[in-house]
Amino acid sequence: MKNRIVKLILLSLVFVLIAGATYAQCPMCRAAAESNLQNGGASGRGLNMGILYMLATPYLLVGTLGYIWWKNRKKSAEE
Repeated sequence: MKNRIVKLILLSLVFVLIAGATYAQCPMCRAAAESNLQNGGASGRGLNMGILYMLATPYLLVGTLGYIWWKNRKKSAEE
């Protein structure tokens, strides 16, 4: 059981680290960002990071709450 949880945590960490290298944009946002970058702007990079930040936040919150719940459950079982 413990080995399975460790594997799940490591897999989640890999997905979070890989997400930084991806571009998560809809086609309209992508076209707007590309035209901005071609004209010398830098808002496309900020748009990508904002989208990835919004994508990762719910997973981190649920993961943190799940970890806290698991630790409290484990502590209760030992008592």
